[in-house]
Amino acid sequence: MSGAHVSEAGLTCREVPMQSIGTSEPDETQSFIEPEGERLRSGVHCTRRTARRIRWCALSALVLGGVFGWGMYREYGDSSKLRVVTWNVAAINNNPFEYWITHEDAAYNKLMADVESFIDAPGARDVKVSEVFSEAMWGELKGLMASEGWSGLDETEKRWREDFSARSIITGFMQDKSLGSKRLASMPDRVTNTINTVDQGVVNRPTVINCFAGDMTSAAKWWAEWKAFMFTKRLTLPSGGGASTTPVKMLQPIKRAKYPAVTAEEEAISLPLQTLCQAIFDATLVHIVNSLSPDGKWQRLQQDMCDALNRKKDERILKILDTTYADAHIIFLQETATMFKTKAAADQLGSRYAIIGLEKPDGKRDQNSLVLLRRDYFDVASKEELTEKVFAKFDDSVPVAVGDLLVFSVDDVHGREYVLASFHGDTNGLATVPVVTAVSQLAATMPTHELLFGLDANTYAAGEAGKLQGVAEFGERYRALGLSSCWGDVPNPANHTTFNARTFLQAQLQKAARVEELKQLTSRVDKNPKDFILFRKPTFSVASTVKDNTGDGRYVEGMVFPTLAFPSDHGVLSTRLNVNCWGADCAA
Repeated sequence: MSGAHVSEAGLTCREVPMQSIGTSEPDETQSFIEPEGERLRSGVHCTRRTARRIRWCALSALVLGGVFGWGMYREYGDSSKLRVVTWNVAAINNNPFEYWITHEDAAYNKLMADVESFIDAPGARDVKVSEVFSEAMWGELKGLMASEGWSGLDETEKRWREDFSARSIITGFMQDKSLGSKRLASMPDRVTNTINTVDQGVVNRPTVINCFAGDMTSAAKWWAEWKAFMFTKRLTLPSGGGASTTPVKMLQPIKRAKYPAVTAEEEAISLPLQTLCQAIFDATLVHIVNSLSPDGKWQRLQQDMCDALNRKKDERILKILDTTYADAHIIFLQETATMFKTKAAADQLGSRYAIIGLEKPDGKRDQNSLVLLRRDYFDVASKEELTEKVFAKFDDSVPVAVGDLLVFSVDDVHGREYVLASFHGDTNGLATVPVVTAVSQLAATMPTHELLFGLDANTYAAGEAGKLQGVAEFGERYRALGLSSCWGDVPNPANHTTFNARTFLQAQLQKAARVEELKQLTSRVDKNPKDFILFRKPTFSVASTVKDNTGDGRYVEGMVFPTLAFPSDHGVLSTRLNVNCWGADCAA
């Protein structure tokens, strides 16, 4: 046996590498026993003399025990520190162009500025709809809709000839607010933009505002793809019971009862009318980007962004968590999809963390809060979900949906009991105070437990009573509940954790931010202090808090995100907490 000496009694003595003892802090994954075949440096010997053999072997055992004990102490023994992370990873956006991003390619900034100019001040470029979506295209579309057996085609054709075909593409169509209030383009876009199928994975309608990868560098190429997708492509949907369908059959009538701007006549012909409006909308976008980027650069940019922000987003998030935040004890996540949880469990991250989700997750929006627990620090078997107990405290006035909130209790390896909560607030932050109050009140009924709460509070630097939750008012409320935060008792309104804004390449043009607005705090730019880690004093105190919008532990102030390297519109927060006392000991 190379690298070891065997005594007469059959004992094998092996050396601990000397550089690992007392010279530097050992790597937690390092083996302290040299592999078979490696030459031992100090040559611990077991001689034939029993006394000497016993002394040396006992010493070796003590050294090994001490080294392993130090590793165990590092892992379990220091109960006075916790590293806690929270991150709203943001639901996957089907439109890579919807939000401004920080991009290394100057062609991206030029394209987005040119699109803004085209829509904001089109001038002579504001041509008639019939020049973009031609009479021949209408004739083909009418024939395809007739094959579906739809009624109302004559009335739709009348609207085409007397109204839509003569409109200007920008001021007459894209900027028509009534189309938005009637959902004539946004409704079919919602249904057919990106479709999850059983047999083909994710499929996209041929349009600029998703991740369709086919050739759209000319109107003719786009139109051929669009017709085939909408009317002939067979899809098997998860809810379809195994039967296949086509995207056009997924469209639903637009009801006047829900959208009062729709007239009775429009409701009666809403299937062909919305299909026409969707075709004009998509044709206009294709026309705009091909006019501005005739070499097809726009589509290469689109596909690069789709890879970073859509197709490979989960993989990038997992890599950030598994590297930059590998030493976290608790990771709170918000707006995760069901598939993300599956990927995380299968990833190397899943070998070190238990991925805790709702027992009954949201399957409709597919946006769920999660908590990741270090397996070597928590007794995962002790977990007990408490979410429904908190939901029972809400009435219909609290805008919180299934999936937004996860609450449970769990014990750590030191026998300490926790209440942990992860929460994604509504857009205006109006659910945040009721949710934090309810969770805090529940934790108060469990006096041996201590609360840690990671959340996207959706708070704003400047609030508006009943409309936007202000961060100062939120701070007042959590202090009144006996809580503090990673940002202290009084959060700084200028300490932003988001910086994003919509572009002009998306359906809600009234929300689009111009280039110059990115340097200002207008209502169309989301630059706000939204993310928090809450805890009870005096149990915990903050040793340090770091925010991150790069994925490597740094935050670049004034940088719009997401970026190609950082795929969320919320920064990561990482807080190191001192554990000062626990439960009843804190009242002493």
